[in-house]
Amino acid sequence: MSVDTETCKHQIVYFGVTNVNYNQRTIGSVDVWRCAICKKRFCEEKQLGIDSIVDYVGMPKIDPDEKWAVLVRKLFKGKDRWKLVRLKQNGTIKVENPDDKVIELPVKNFAVDDPNHASFLIDDHINKAIEI
Repeated sequence: MSVDTETCKHQIVYFGVTNVNYNQRTIGSVDVWRCAICKKRFCEEKQLGIDSIVDYVGMPKIDPDEKWAVLVRKLFKGKDRWKLVRLKQNGTIKVENPDDKVIELPVKNFAVDDPNHASFLIDDHINKAIEI
């Protein structure tokens, strides 16, 4: 569990978007927001056609040693094919798949290292599209 030690009173402004495309059609996006004071980034997943309410209030939190990324699940189709995740530089990430199985994936240098998954850092794709 992380401890919230932030001292910045964030002034969040819209920063950009990363579109997620499948067969050259946009199936979702990640809105990127940034604090005008400390430059910390916040991301919010948008799946087209899904209007569910999230379980948190305000901008999603991320630890200082993590980066936002799009995780691609090569074995799934459509909206289940991708998910916004937080990656550490090295270690593992636990992910709940659409079939309700929780799997653990290795992470090396802020990238998922697994043949059935791929990852794309949001920082490298702001105002661009990721083709999955």
